[in-house]
Amino acid sequence: MSVRAKILTAIQQIAKEQQVTLPPLTDDLSLHETGFDSLAFAILVARLEDDLGSDPFTISEDAAFPHTVGDFVRAYENVPA
Repeated sequence: MSVRAKILTAIQQIAKEQQVTLPPLTDDLSLHETGFDSLAFAILVARLEDDLGSDPFTISEDAAFPHTVGDFVRAYENVPA
């Protein structure tokens, strides 16, 4: 499964658990528009770190939190090996 697919699956699973109705997950969807609150994002990042073995937001000192779903996916896709 690709990094993108793992991230989108995790978002959908957490939305179900948190009872969040997700709009269609497109690259240009603002993360704010997902309906996730700070707890849901914290759960997402923690699960992805467990699943993918990295957290791109703590690896880099100058990493900024992404604004869109596409930015979020690319942050994980661009983590150095």
